[in-house]
Amino acid sequence: MKSGKKKYFILIGFAVTMLSCAQQRPVLYPNSHLTYVGKEAAESDIDDCIQLAIDYGAKEDSGTKVAKDTAKGAAVGGAAGTAVGAVTGNLGVGAAAGAAGGGAASMTRSLINSGKPGPVFKKFVDQCLRDKGYQPVGWR
Repeated sequence: MKSGKKKYFILIGFAVTMLSCAQQRPVLYPNSHLTYVGKEAAESDIDDCIQLAIDYGAKEDSGTKVAKDTAKGAAVGGAAGTAVGAVTGNLGVGAAAGAAGGGAASMTRSLINSGKPGPVFKKFVDQCLRDKGYQPVGWR
């Protein structure tokens, strides 16, 4: 691989990693309980509720999801590449290029979205926070 392409792939990998590390957290309405306990205690309670959700299995395994999405993308890309290759006369090259492109696109999208918790996880954390007296209004 040429040096320029290698740097490009490293830069993309770094950007995807940074984006995927940004975890979403609940946003709390400033009700009387939040005002009483303060932001520091509220952040600690959010951390506790997130850990509770993880402990009780409400969080899906993002690594498995990324792998599944990548495989699906590669399969779809390979099929599309095969069709293009059949028309252009380069069947094998088209299939390989389509699979590589589809897999890379799906993996990138999945990595970016891996910091976004699923609906069950969000509901679990929101309920935990409501039980503590907070009013979650969404996630960011």
